[in-house]
Amino acid sequence: MDYEEMNYQSYARDRQLESSLAFPVLMRKTYLWMTMALVITGLTAFVVATNSAITSFLALHHQVIWVLFFAELALVIGINAAINKISLPVATLMFIAYAALNGVTFSSLFYVYTAGSLAATFLITAGTFGAMSAFGFFTKVDLSSIGKILLMALIGLIIATVVNIFVESSALEMILSYVGVLIFVGLTAYDTQKIKNMFLMAPDASSTMQKYALLGALMLYLDFINLFLYLLRIFGKRD
Repeated sequence: MDYEEMNYQSYARDRQLESSLAFPVLMRKTYLWMTMALVITGLTAFVVATNSAITSFLALHHQVIWVLFFAELALVIGINAAINKISLPVATLMFIAYAALNGVTFSSLFYVYTAGSLAATFLITAGTFGAMSAFGFFTKVDLSSIGKILLMALIGLIIATVVNIFVESSALEMILSYVGVLIFVGLTAYDTQKIKNMFLMAPDASSTMQKYALLGALMLYLDFINLFLYLLRIFGKRD
């Protein structure tokens, strides 16, 4: 065995070790960032809901909600589209901003639903999300084909929801709520498996790969939030 071959084998072992060490680091960061975003959203919603000046302003200026909605949409699209061009700190700040804006828009839930039903639904969501994320992580079944079906179903759900804005059918709204729960339960498992498979091939835990961990956190955060909102329509008790 010559010197160059020995160096190559040593380099290959180092890269393999670095890759195996990167996986738990990236998965841990994904869930930590997702949890951080949920905490920011919850705290922001509570602070806004308990501040009479802010709530009065939002009540008198309904157009602000639309501005916030489009700002949230722009942040999600921006993070996904520019993830390879922006730095990790910038991507993190954009993610934090998105979570905070969500908190502002979700503050109205404190006036629509009782605090007890919000807390109970959050616990149900956390348990369901945890179980399905664990399933997606540990299952040996390839969920990619199911994921494609769920994404098509999600498009149908969005179209039906828009239609129901004009129809205003309470029965259709309840049906869509159950369908929404099923879709995001499935997407939680699918997204978890997709994130796991991506990080199993990660060469290291560099800032580039950490940005993808941030994208994974955003993906799971959206699954959690949407699952919570659909469950709230089913189990939430109105104030």
